[in-house]
Amino acid sequence: MGEVACSPVCVFVGLPGSGKTTAAKRLSRALQLPFADTDQIIEERYGKSCGEVFTELGGKAFRDVEEDVVAEALASYGGILALGGGAILSPRTRTLLMDVPVIFLDISAAEGIRRTSGTATRPVLAAADPVEHYRQLYRIRRPYYFEVADLVLQPEHRKPIDVIDEICTFLGRTRITTNSDN
Repeated sequence: MGEVACSPVCVFVGLPGSGKTTAAKRLSRALQLPFADTDQIIEERYGKSCGEVFTELGGKAFRDVEEDVVAEALASYGGILALGGGAILSPRTRTLLMDVPVIFLDISAAEGIRRTSGTATRPVLAAADPVEHYRQLYRIRRPYYFEVADLVLQPEHRKPIDVIDEICTFLGRTRITTNSDN
């Protein structure tokens, strides 16, 4: 018998530091579904951090790898999926996202800068002026996030459990577990 293809229950997108991975993990626990992050898939394949892969391959080659990883995950993964912040730059990825529920975690540039400042694990943010670089990512990527989003959430001043409950309502699912990390 052949394998049955499936697709994610939902996919999280957003800028670096928006909380995609955190929210996806919380939702996977709340719905008792598996979780995957395309950055982690890349790390496992290359045996090094996503940042190191990005630095070694360069931006263009990294985005090509990322596009393939995202396409594979969208075609075969049945849980909750978080994408790397730049994955939506690919027209192919944006087209593939039309077939699954996409949740955009929309944080302000100021909050994104606060959350990512001083982290060495995000080489895409490495720049002479990291604040201006983040603002530029914000301006360039945000329209793409809106393009693919089925649900836009602004989680900055909300309890995590409230965000998860809103996503569950959107998905038409009932939260199975109680979540103590309010």
